[in-house]
Amino acid sequence: MWVWITERMTNYGRFFWLFLAFLVLFATIPGSLPDPAAAASSSSPVATASRLNGDARRVRFVADLSYAISYNVYVLPDPFRVIIDLSEVDFQLPPDSGTARVGFIEGFRYGLVDTGKSRIVLDASGPVLIEKSFAMGARGDQPARIVVDLVATDQASFARVHKADQARAIAAIEEMPPISARAADPKTTGNDDAIAGLLVRPAVPLPRSKPPGELAARDPQRKPAQAPVSRYVIVIDAGHGGIDSGTISKGGVAEKDIVLAFARELKLQLEADKRYHVVMTRNDDRLVTLRKRVKIARDSEADLFIALHADSVGARGVRGATVYTLSERGSDAEADALAQKENRADIIAGVDLAVENDDVTGILIDLAQRETKNHSVYFAKSLVEELRSQTPLHRQPLRSAGFRVLKAPDVPSVLVELGYLSNRSDEDLMTSPAWRQKTARQVTAAVGRYFSTQIASGQ
Repeated sequence: MWVWITERMTNYGRFFWLFLAFLVLFATIPGSLPDPAAAASSSSPVATASRLNGDARRVRFVADLSYAISYNVYVLPDPFRVIIDLSEVDFQLPPDSGTARVGFIEGFRYGLVDTGKSRIVLDASGPVLIEKSFAMGARGDQPARIVVDLVATDQASFARVHKADQARAIAAIEEMPPISARAADPKTTGNDDAIAGLLVRPAVPLPRSKPPGELAARDPQRKPAQAPVSRYVIVIDAGHGGIDSGTISKGGVAEKDIVLAFARELKLQLEADKRYHVVMTRNDDRLVTLRKRVKIARDSEADLFIALHADSVGARGVRGATVYTLSERGSDAEADALAQKENRADIIAGVDLAVENDDVTGILIDLAQRETKNHSVYFAKSLVEELRSQTPLHRQPLRSAGFRVLKAPDVPSVLVELGYLSNRSDEDLMTSPAWRQKTARQVTAAVGRYFSTQIASGQ
């Protein structure tokens, strides 16, 4: 049994270097990761229990598993979090797991973050370091366990440890042979593409021009023989997921569940019309990063991108659906605040992509505004008109803000806030199957109007 244990891995501000360090470690420690083929042939381990014990100085986290697996543990700042990365785990923990505060750990969350990957995130009230961590195999009637011991520290100590870790990461990268030389070494095969993508930033492709007749879909999730032809490709993006629940109502309804249920209903109704092929950014309870959502839209050569969310505000009287389009300057302060909240959603999962450079900057943002903004705005207006007939709308239903998920430069995109989970009436509607069917029909009608207009105008 190989167990990969990373101790005292810290990061004080730049996720980029930390991620590079992990790639280096993965490439240089044999057996540090589970074999994908073996993982695919066996069922996922089950997490059956968890516990936190400690005080204001030290806290121990323990997770019980059906069998031992490899893991990676590190900490991140702003806000301070302890991240435990695992292969895919079936979490069968009690519903109240992670809600209690123990010492400097305010609680924890858990869930899928990508295909074959799970994550546990412990929220810390201040800077924290990993004193030690270890894994134990099952023994007798005792389950396998992952144990992480944490100690509270101060900002200066945190910064000092981080600086040393960063220096080691840079030194390790500089000592690596050239990628071309490592490509010939079978021991390093499998890591080169990822490392190359970080060491040498590839050029961002400019938005492609799509002729009126170009309707063929390229969906990487389907076999070539099944790929539809002469159909519009629509990407439906159910927000949040996995470890990131999004907004949670006072009644315990999670935004991630509301939007996924609606996305499935919308897909069903759209694909009843043979003109459409639908790609889902997620079709289950897993987290998809904002950057990957945009990539799915571009890789699928989408003709339209629809992101789904459910909002929440302090005023319970505020309710109704809202449709957003991309703008670097928000239509109002509330729209800007919502965009900032959604753009930081990846922090929940332990990855703050806000520290990275956007794929879409400078001239590409300008191209997005000039080439696709008009299409996005037209669809948004059509959608508002369709929804207005039977669905409650916000007092200002058509708005704009700088949502990262809408930044595919060549895909007309809108973000739909289906309603407010802070409003009981909206919550009742959004949890109603009848409302989902009716509202999905209205969105489908708006999609039909949009593409019919496109064909009529020769665009």
